[in-house]
Amino acid sequence: MNPVRLIVRTYYERLHERMEADRERLIDCIDVLLPAEIARQKFGPLRGDQVEAYREACHAFIDERLETYNPVGIQYTFDRGASSQAAELELQLDWYDSRREFQTLVTAARALAGETDTPDERLTELADELIRQVGAFPDGSIIAGYLAKPALQKLPDYLVASAIEQVICGRKPERR
Repeated sequence: MNPVRLIVRTYYERLHERMEADRERLIDCIDVLLPAEIARQKFGPLRGDQVEAYREACHAFIDERLETYNPVGIQYTFDRGASSQAAELELQLDWYDSRREFQTLVTAARALAGETDTPDERLTELADELIRQVGAFPDGSIIAGYLAKPALQKLPDYLVASAIEQVICGRKPERR
């Protein structure tokens, strides 16, 4: 397998490991961000059960993202052709466009891989550096899409992306 692909796979594995270890911190972060964002965007007033529904959606989105990054998850059970078809379908279903962000991720991984073969013992270090440089894919696209046009239906994706950037990547998401 080529070094860039190895680094990107290790990047997803490291994100999965970090999210699994810090799941409770992600949930705590969501609990702080949710009411603050509802107030900031003036989405209210929302009843308690409505806020709880958004909180539960965020928790489900955390689990979905964990599965997306899972190194033994469903994305590794299909051949490359089916995998690329799934990626195209996902681009059609999502409200944000992450193609440019993915290209940035691959370009950064390529720069980290350099000209020579990447030794296996450096993969974790390189993946951690990739996380520091670009954050967790596709958080940048989700955050930018939400900030361009905030909406309640985008709120769970946005909050999870923001929490992952803060807790898992140690980055503060940009705000307007």
